[in-house]
Amino acid sequence: MKIRYDEQGDVLYIEFKDCTVTTRRIDEDVAIDYDAEGHIAGIEILSASRSAFSGKGSISRDLKSIVTTKV
Repeated sequence: MKIRYDEQGDVLYIEFKDCTVTTRRIDEDVAIDYDAEGHIAGIEILSASRSAFSGKGSISRDLKSIVTTKV
């Protein structure tokens, strides 16, 4: 797993698998990348400082509800 944060773009990306993906936008700030078998390969969170972090550097967004969404 790799976690990348682009401070300039305020984008957080959590990569579970490096592969070709199909992307599904969950809402205006979250996109889920799926591999060919429909498994989650990555999660992208836009406006991460506002939507993903509680201000203390911890992820506060409910990732469980995001990752249980099916393709």
